[in-house]
Amino acid sequence: MIAMDYSREVPHSELLLVRGTQPFNAEPLASALVQFAITPDDLVYCRNHGPVEDLDHDAYAMAVEGGSSGIVRYSMADLETKFEKYEVVAALQCAGNRRKEMDKVKKVNGILWDDGVVCNARWGGVRLRDVLLDANVELEGNSHVQFASHVTPCEDDTCYGSSIPLEKAMDEEGDVLLAWEMNGEYMSPDRGSPLRLVVPGYCGARWVKWIDSIRLSSDESPNYYQARDYKILPPEIESKAQAASVWSKYPSINSLPLNSVVACATLRKGDLGNTLLVKGYASQHIDARIVAIEVSVDDGILWHPAHITYQEGRWSWTLWEVELPGVEEHGTVYSRAIDERGNMQQRECKWNLRGVAFNPWGVRKW
Repeated sequence: MIAMDYSREVPHSELLLVRGTQPFNAEPLASALVQFAITPDDLVYCRNHGPVEDLDHDAYAMAVEGGSSGIVRYSMADLETKFEKYEVVAALQCAGNRRKEMDKVKKVNGILWDDGVVCNARWGGVRLRDVLLDANVELEGNSHVQFASHVTPCEDDTCYGSSIPLEKAMDEEGDVLLAWEMNGEYMSPDRGSPLRLVVPGYCGARWVKWIDSIRLSSDESPNYYQARDYKILPPEIESKAQAASVWSKYPSINSLPLNSVVACATLRKGDLGNTLLVKGYASQHIDARIVAIEVSVDDGILWHPAHITYQEGRWSWTLWEVELPGVEEHGTVYSRAIDERGNMQQRECKWNLRGVAFNPWGVRKW
């Protein structure tokens, strides 16, 4: 066990349901989330593998390695003044969102998250590609960009590390940022202040917080959280012992699958019968925009179209709602999402040991 010091832990939002204290992990209710197109800071989930500290913005620096110039260091002042600033609206989602549901199928390893480990925000910072080009990194012979945060140790490694394909990092339309702002303000410590990685279309495990190190490599990051975690193992792998020798055989998760969640279902009684108001959110796979949400109250026999109330740009989540007249006093409502490539959310998905990427139909009783 790696020793960790929580004596400088920052205070956290009181609007979240706490799933763990050291490290601090917490999520909001999905019903609260869908009231806002852009998620307020105090409703953004907290996913941590170590302490959260309030770091000095002005003293913070990040190093880039992998070019003819050797190690190039950038202070926050360098990043804020030397490069053009960009903003992108993008959804951030933990790979373990809805893990509690998968655990009901069969026990999984990990925090039993409900369906609130997702948010949608306006991120501000500089493009990663601009910084890499400024640092004269060697693009030939490299296929991955590795990231690390050495601010504090983590539960399973001496630091938090991850990587993304170089192609994603250098894509002019990929919107990968080194960000210090969220929703027009400097990020809070819980969000990764002073600096975090923003990788639209990828799961939260790749959005490294408190990033202080970047290097190019021909290989993915060897860090625990890239090499031995956040992977979809086959259903026959049912224990950590079985998983130990096979981690390297399966790819790391980048983008999560098409998903939708029924956040709330409110019954309204009237003289002419009952009406059910259903609201929810949906998240896309990579950049395939969601074009339709359907809901059913008869176990998937008949589907009703929902109204999409919010989408923004290329990378945001989708908010939706629908009113269903003539329903019973009690029942179950399901949701499914459909994207522009014709992919449709299915009723079931395969179980996996880590309980990640769970995306069967959304479901809620009323």
